[in-house]
Amino acid sequence: MLALRLTWAARPAVQLRRLLVAMASAGTGFLLLCTLGYAISHPEDPSGALLRLAWCLTPLAATVYFTLAVARTDPGTRPRPGLAAIGLGPARLMAVSAATTALSCLLGSMLALLFFLHLRGDLTGMPFDGAAADFLAADSPLPLPAALTLLGLVPVISSVTVALVLRPRDDRSASAKREARSYGRFGAYGRTTAREPFGAYGRFRARRTTGERAGPAPGTDEATAPPADGNPEPGQDTGLPPAPREAPRGLPWGIAVLAAGLAVEAYANREGTGSATPLPGGLAGTPSVLIGWLLTAVGLAVAGPGLTHLCGRLLQSAAPGALRLLAGRVLMTEADRIGRPLGVVCAVASGAYAMTTLYDPTGPDVGPLTTLGLLLVTCCTLATLFTAAVEARQARSDTTEALLRLGAPAAMLRSAAAIRAGALLALFGPLTLVVAELAALPLTR
Repeated sequence: MLALRLTWAARPAVQLRRLLVAMASAGTGFLLLCTLGYAISHPEDPSGALLRLAWCLTPLAATVYFTLAVARTDPGTRPRPGLAAIGLGPARLMAVSAATTALSCLLGSMLALLFFLHLRGDLTGMPFDGAAADFLAADSPLPLPAALTLLGLVPVISSVTVALVLRPRDDRSASAKREARSYGRFGAYGRTTAREPFGAYGRFRARRTTGERAGPAPGTDEATAPPADGNPEPGQDTGLPPAPREAPRGLPWGIAVLAAGLAVEAYANREGTGSATPLPGGLAGTPSVLIGWLLTAVGLAVAGPGLTHLCGRLLQSAAPGALRLLAGRVLMTEADRIGRPLGVVCAVASGAYAMTTLYDPTGPDVGPLTTLGLLLVTCCTLATLFTAAVEARQARSDTTEALLRLGAPAAMLRSAAAIRAGALLALFGPLTLVVAELAALPLTR
């Protein structure tokens, strides 16, 4: 009930993102049901049905990735003092977020089932009744358990992924955890024996270790009590924007995986051997080509945060002004948040370019299901990138408000955003074209 109330009480922008999640879930569920229809109408070709089901894994992964990005930006499931006071801590809010994601995906799965039955001709009274009856095996009964199992893949996988990623974590060091555990054991004795002064000291140390601010000394005002060492507390808010963290460590690994994928594609058809694997839309290739494409996509996704951090560092080079310095610092701070979606978008764009290059005009035309799958993957990756940008904007809202209070003009902030977008486009655009050309070059010669 709490998940339903938070869903209905959200703002229009949040509702729009949840509606997009439902649409993505509906598209993926419809593709899975069409695979089931092909298996029913072609019982003599189980390998073809299994291959179609394997090709549905890409839209499924893109949909789950998008639902995770939407769940991270949902303001209704953020920890707040009012919710914590009534017992809704991080674990409960994580469960609410997973339930909200499951509700959105279930809505999409229901729409996919209704549209599938409508095209089969099982539901009448609307236009295009039974328009795809021959393709969807309308003359055979639909196995309901198999259909429900396929439709439940997106809600189950999405909700489990959201629960695993958004689960509460203890970021304290190992020594702090040991001190907290030892204090917990000693505090039980301290409450029943005469060792209360040392127990009070242990409580003070436990608060300092976990980052909570210790209370002032007796007779001292909390607002005017200075820190013991003159420095701010570990968890104290100083009002200053956070300094950029160190560079992401995935750039060398991403480049290595990307190079391995390109090498696999380069040696894929050198001898012209290997059984051909039919690709959607009249393409043809070998299993090694598919492995090369997968490695290339993983390499771009892993290297994305490092490339974004590098882009921000390059913006600050060569005597930067205030504008370039602000744009570069923001890129360095948000490298982990927007770098990986950027890498995924580059992987999808390079894959689409390679598929366009490899398309055989004399072969079969691109069917509606192939078009739906390509549109679904492209739209999900772009929507994930935009959602990550919204999350980054929400994360730096305090810094933006502080700059505005200090007198920074709004035009300066917009110019910094334009510089960030231009720098990312100047780096990732040529990189995508180079990777796409290198991926398609060995297969076109």
